[in-house]
Amino acid sequence: MSKRILIFDDDVDILSICTYILEEQGWEVFTSPHCNNIDATVRSIKPDIILMDNWIPDTGGIIATQTIKSQEDLKEIPVIYFSANNDIQSLAKQAGADTYLEKPFDLTELELVIEKMLRDKPPASA
Repeated sequence: MSKRILIFDDDVDILSICTYILEEQGWEVFTSPHCNNIDATVRSIKPDIILMDNWIPDTGGIIATQTIKSQEDLKEIPVIYFSANNDIQSLAKQAGADTYLEKPFDLTELELVIEKMLRDKPPASA
């Protein structure tokens, strides 16, 4: 079974680059340029990891991440918060994200943070 990643970002260049790199590594990549109906989107895809942009339309990354983390069946999915904001660490904490990644990031950083989140992810409950 392939690993699934869901990327929320309204920057098509970031989506394209991340999709290309992650598909090369065997990920099944899903993207969304907005966070409308985010809980339904996440439930339909069932990702192993979520990348969440801070400036994602319409509610923004903080509320979108809080929405995911408030759902009993979704809260264990690791969320990597990513942004060019210089206060990314406190924004990620406020959102309830599992970790963060500063933009611009290099591809090695992206791979390392995803691998760490997969390693640290609790096993799915039966």
